Amino acid sequence: MVGKFGELLREYRIAAGLSMGQLAKRIHYSKGYLSKIENGLKPPHDSMARLCDGELGAGGALLAAARSAREAEVTLDRRQVLVAGTVLGVTLAGGPRPVPDERVVFGIRTTFEDLRRLGMQTSPVVVLESLTAQVRMLCALAGENPEPSRSRLLLLAARIAEYTGWMQQEAGDDRRALSWTRKAAELAVAGGDHEIVSYAFVREAGLALYRHDPIATIELARRAQRAGPAGSRTLALAARREAQGHALAGDRSEYDRALDSALLHADAAGTDPSAYPVLGSTAPDPIGLARGWSLCDLGRPGEAAELLDRELTRLPADSRRTRARFGVRRSLAYALAGEVEQSCQTLTETLEDAAHVDSATIRLDLRELARNVGRWHNHASVREVYPELRRVLHQRV
Repeated sequence: MVGKFGELLREYRIAAGLSMGQLAKRIHYSKGYLSKIENGLKPPHDSMARLCDGELGAGGALLAAARSAREAEVTLDRRQVLVAGTVLGVTLAGGPRPVPDERVVFGIRTTFEDLRRLGMQTSPVVVLESLTAQVRMLCALAGENPEPSRSRLLLLAARIAEYTGWMQQEAGDDRRALSWTRKAAELAVAGGDHEIVSYAFVREAGLALYRHDPIATIELARRAQRAGPAGSRTLALAARREAQGHALAGDRSEYDRALDSALLHADAAGTDPSAYPVLGSTAPDPIGLARGWSLCDLGRPGEAAELLDRELTRLPADSRRTRARFGVRRSLAYALAGEVEQSCQTLTETLEDAAHVDSATIRLDLRELARNVGRWHNHASVREVYPELRRVLHQRV
């Protein structure tokens, strides 16, 4: 299968009228390395395949061939993660409780908002125990109180369970992340709100995205848009995730279509009128950030870096997790564009945030970045930043 990728790459290169040296210069890899890829002597990396796909206008064909080459070596069962684990059971403990009044519910919600703000700035392990305790306590209260208190408590529990799933993913436990996400959907349905049912598929699509599985990402994002009644904001986030899946597959036309849909839904979405904490990203422009992310996957790293430079200036200083995530992606885009000095400079600005938030998903991009800047291991800027990069990659807060 490695040989088949090389043959396909050669066909597209020749059709584009480029010599091997010309293509190597455009994608910032050596001619010798590219020769080994074309001749089937080395397996293709995703980043190299993306750059070739974008430069040669292959429309995702080279990406698909690269994945086939990897799958021939290691068979991955995509369904294993999607069906992993049993849904979390909720333990009801203690004796009868009084019906909670507005001040009690407001206090619980305020505590959750404080935990979510803390989760934006520090390791997920710092907040996970408290989040889990909140969900269990709310479920216990809901089980022992009549309507309408029961539904209000279940809906708040659902919001907190959804965020708990996200923090589990950030902690590197995809099985628990999936379990909590599905539990959030169950609680929302029990409380009479189907919004989280749709959003749960967006979260599952996020798990697939970080597994570099474009097929599952797209399908789950589309299920989110078909699952039932959902507000414009959730539909915008679902279409945004679908666009990211198409970018991962190298399909520019479908990416553009899904992104246009996300923008239309985002324009239609106003301020969330819900009495419960808002779902999903709280970034000023999550679609703009996703566009910068996706351009990198589409083999256009220079444009990605330029866009992410602009978007990162809009993020508040306390959004350390988001700043780290897209800051690392920006540095990766610069590296893929061959701008190693700028890659190292921006990475230096980002590593402190990455160290504080201790994110398993961010470390995935950091590893890819380390592999790419490692190609310039004799460059002064690379030698300077690499020890700190390695420290963040191997830290455990």
